[in-house]
Amino acid sequence: MGKYSIKELERLSGIKAHTLRIWEKRFNIIEPERTDTNIRYYSDEDLKKIINISVLNSHGLKISKIAGLSAEEVAKQVENLSEAKSKVEIPIDQLVVSMLDLDEEHFEDVLAKHIRKYGFEKTVTEIIYPFLEKIGVLWQTGSITPAHEHFISNLIRQKLISSVANLPIPSKNSSRAILFLPEGETHELGLLFTHYITRHKGFRTYYLGQSLPHEDLKKIYEVHRPRILITSLTSTPEPRQLENYLKTLSQDFAAATILASGWMLRNTAFHMPKNVKIFDKASELPEILSSL
Repeated sequence: MGKYSIKELERLSGIKAHTLRIWEKRFNIIEPERTDTNIRYYSDEDLKKIINISVLNSHGLKISKIAGLSAEEVAKQVENLSEAKSKVEIPIDQLVVSMLDLDEEHFEDVLAKHIRKYGFEKTVTEIIYPFLEKIGVLWQTGSITPAHEHFISNLIRQKLISSVANLPIPSKNSSRAILFLPEGETHELGLLFTHYITRHKGFRTYYLGQSLPHEDLKKIYEVHRPRILITSLTSTPEPRQLENYLKTLSQDFAAATILASGWMLRNTAFHMPKNVKIFDKASELPEILSSL
């Protein structure tokens, strides 16, 4: 069970701590518990309630009115808003609630509605990516357990894999692309979405996944001779080794274009090899692939 300070509730819900205290006193919206040392904290149920209330309040419903609604009535009104409005904060907040409840059906329902309305790629860039950033905040504050993070990450992973599987396999004469993560790198969700985009653009893809030894990558490259290699560098290699790693990729796969993204490459100060191109967001990739 999560334990949240009022500042963490503020950060996760968008409602100022001062406002939360007023709601607590005037309307008894939430009631904090206390630790053995008399420190106030809020529960998962309080967080879910405040998230839903913040959605309704931001859409014009007065807090005095919301205070008279049951939890079921609040959830129903949020559901109605999510169907009528395009504001992306609503489904993101709903995904947070589905994660806290470990509710796979709710997760699938929220994503399915947005995919029908806006398509898969826009749903990933506008809903799933910001949601993952919000998970990062929850993780840093110790507000979710590894079980929460694993549960939701696996659902997103399954969604990405099934979306790729539903695309037609390009012919053997199509341009080829290898997608991989370097040895030691396990952050796969971004690469899976990149795989979807690359396959959707008509490339015959070879998805090699997490933590691939460099010598194995060289062997696959020699067999299939792709035009493009795509990778993501989130936690490895170490910053001092990054420039040398990119130079090694450039030299070992000199005939290919290497597309790289990830946290490790942001604000890099070194000179990029000629055949290495950096992209910051997955939404940039379709245009890059079209230009190659």
